[in-house]
Amino acid sequence: MPPALPRAGGYHLQMTESRGTNLDPWYGSYAERAAGLAASEVRALFAVASRPEVVSLAGGMPYVSALPQELVRGALDRVVADHGPEALQYGSGQGLPQLREQILEVMALEGIRASVDDVVVTTGSQHALELVTKLFIDPGDVVLAESPTYVTALVVFRSFQADVQHVPTDDEGLNPEGLRQRIAELKAAGKRIKFLYTVPSFGNPSGVTLPWQRRVEILEICRAEGILVLEDNPYGLLWFDQPAPQAMRSVEEDGVVYLGTFSKTLAPGFRVGWALAPHAIREKLILENEAAILSPSSFAQYTISEYLAGADWRSQIDAFRGVYRERRDAMLEALDDYLPDLSWTEPNGGFYVWLTLPEHLDSKAMLPRAVKELVAYTPGTAFYVDGGGRSNIRLSFCYPTPEFIREGIRRLSVVINGELDLLGAFGQTKPLPIATSTEPVFVPPTSLA
Repeated sequence: MPPALPRAGGYHLQMTESRGTNLDPWYGSYAERAAGLAASEVRALFAVASRPEVVSLAGGMPYVSALPQELVRGALDRVVADHGPEALQYGSGQGLPQLREQILEVMALEGIRASVDDVVVTTGSQHALELVTKLFIDPGDVVLAESPTYVTALVVFRSFQADVQHVPTDDEGLNPEGLRQRIAELKAAGKRIKFLYTVPSFGNPSGVTLPWQRRVEILEICRAEGILVLEDNPYGLLWFDQPAPQAMRSVEEDGVVYLGTFSKTLAPGFRVGWALAPHAIREKLILENEAAILSPSSFAQYTISEYLAGADWRSQIDAFRGVYRERRDAMLEALDDYLPDLSWTEPNGGFYVWLTLPEHLDSKAMLPRAVKELVAYTPGTAFYVDGGGRSNIRLSFCYPTPEFIREGIRRLSVVINGELDLLGAFGQTKPLPIATSTEPVFVPPTSLA
């Protein structure tokens, strides 16, 4: 056994191979599931993307400046005046009853009819996603997910040692026939499939919306196979030209857990989301919620409830649609002008465009060179567990102004065209190696979704 190492204050640390290293003496003590806690590639962009000289097309931060501050201030004032002691106290593990009633009004806009008893308020929908995963996943259980899929969902699934299996997608989203085939393959291999995770409306990262007929067909497949559907819907109300199809939960009560949030239609700083679940699942989610956090923030819930009661929140959502539509249009126009030979999705809502690079370019390897040109994006590899996405980039249009979006795409075109010139000059058919850089390793936080 190696000798103890001296530490400041006379504390001695005995180092062994089984316990850790001099960088992390507790490494050997972590649970096996901790191996899944890796920083996402979105998170690894924040340090550079937050610098003022960098145009960040990477993170999914809502443009909260479009929310009139007097609306929020008025709600806060009413909370303090009318509910001060209650708002500062512990609350129910299920959430504030009046807020759950108001959540029913929000979900009704997407065709959902439900009981207030089946709503569980959580600390953002990310928290609801973690609760559902914790409830269902044992190590090695399969989670089916779109390819590509939401980056931080992958982090959550892997942290519970799930076996994430991608399901093929196309220009209309998740492919029902591909789903059938993947289920058959996994069952033939003796795998246990717990649920299908999907973002069907203006998906993250693709921006694609699943048509109604496919939604129904996918529900029928999962019902026949005994597979739960986890429907994550943060962007559904942020449509531009026409509404998305109604939520999958609108026609399937027993086989769908629906996740919603106020982060995109109000503000993410409140950290209030919810799960709508069948009765038995709901009861367990409440117990999990209490075990994890006792109760979601009473103050945040009262504030959102007062906002919904006193403001014209439907008109405010429409105002957000106008802001994001303008920015979506600016991005698509800039792509047409600066990168006309490439292909990309054209979302009818949400926050994202999914760009496909020319053959032989690698979005992850190219990122340090993009940072040198003062533009940041999220490489497509962040949205896969199997190494896919190297020829793709997620571009976010929600936060930068139209002028900055255009400049960001111009800078990105310089990077892409420079890569193509180098490949052509040297006759390479493989991606250029990742550039070394003295820049800090960059990172938007996982909340940038």
